[in-house]
Amino acid sequence: MIGYILAATTGDVTKAGKAIGLALGVGLGAAGAGVGIGIIFGSMIQSVARQPELRNELQGIQWLGFALTEAVVFYGLLGSILAYVLVK
Repeated sequence: MIGYILAATTGDVTKAGKAIGLALGVGLGAAGAGVGIGIIFGSMIQSVARQPELRNELQGIQWLGFALTEAVVFYGLLGSILAYVLVK
């Protein structure tokens, strides 16, 4: 939708395609991270429910997984911005 509006107002289809690519890159990166974080915390809840004595050991692994999964959003954002700027 944004691409169509941009193309209609500026007449430049390349800018519209770049805007769509930027939105898709960031959106898919965020959606993937959301799914990954949900899986991490869901697994943590199940693990602690089964063996509560391992909570402290699992918690460090949980936060490491959360941080690495969240980094995917920043990689997607950075990659999308680079593609938007560098593609002519």
